Amino acid sequence: MATVELRFSALPEHVRTARLVAAAVARRAGVDEAVLDEVRLAVGEACSRAVGLHQSGGISEPVWVTLTEEEKLFSIEVGDEAPRSSPGEGASGGGDVDVDAEEDEMGLAVISGLVDDVEVTTGENGGSIRMSWPTVPPVTLVP
Repeated sequence: MATVELRFSALPEHVRTARLVAAAVARRAGVDEAVLDEVRLAVGEACSRAVGLHQSGGISEPVWVTLTEEEKLFSIEVGDEAPRSSPGEGASGGGDVDVDAEEDEMGLAVISGLVDDVEVTTGENGGSIRMSWPTVPPVTLVP
């Protein structure tokens, strides 16, 4: 199992780098070329979401991305350190909470539309989005 880990400051300009790295590692892992654009877009959306959560929460910790190549499967996990409250807590706050929640749901919907296998976890220590794609074995030409 090969793993690549990436950590970056929660700045929007680093999202592009994460997308490029994810696409390059996915290609090397054997993800079908036809799916690489979806990988790029899903990682970009997940990283943008994590950056937004860090910026709105004033969190200085880096956003992290783990890319893992397993047998017949390639997975990417994007994580943040933004604490989440339980559903229903903090709902009486200002209007920004509703706007942020709506944007968050939209981002998750986009990711779910791009990736068949998605797992979202959240908690008081942050959250992560784990996405995976099947890989195809390399074709070897026999003379």
